[in-house]
Amino acid sequence: MADETAPHGAEAPEAPIEPQNQETDWKSEARKWENRAKENLARASANENAAQRLSEIEESQKSESQKASEALAAAQKLAAEAEAKVLRRDVALEHNLKSADASLLDSITDETAMRALAARLAVEDSGARGPKPDRNQGTTGGSTATTGDQFAQFFTTQVGG
Repeated sequence: MADETAPHGAEAPEAPIEPQNQETDWKSEARKWENRAKENLARASANENAAQRLSEIEESQKSESQKASEALAAAQKLAAEAEAKVLRRDVALEHNLKSADASLLDSITDETAMRALAARLAVEDSGARGPKPDRNQGTTGGSTATTGDQFAQFFTTQVGG
């Protein structure tokens, strides 16, 4: 303790010096330290066993909680997929989409975007399409004019030339 309270830079007091005329019993000192080492080894061994057991318990609990966590994540994923499927079906039914058009909603997860696409597809399906094809297109219709002549006539009527 004296070392801890000594000011920085000050030397710690030295241990008392044994008088030289008193001989140390080295055998008893060795036995004392050997006994301490054995006690410490026994404590360390007991602590090691306890630490190993604690590690096993933590690992078993971790794997149980991990299993529960994975099961929860899988259930949440299935629930989210089912909700999205029901939403796509409902939106497709609301807009009377054909199955081919309804399948375009599969890649969309945002409800607002899904409804907007369904509305656009419904407008396209309702008949807002281009003009019907001309039956006479590609036929000469009794005319002997070549395609080049027809193009020239079209060009002169459009350009005025």
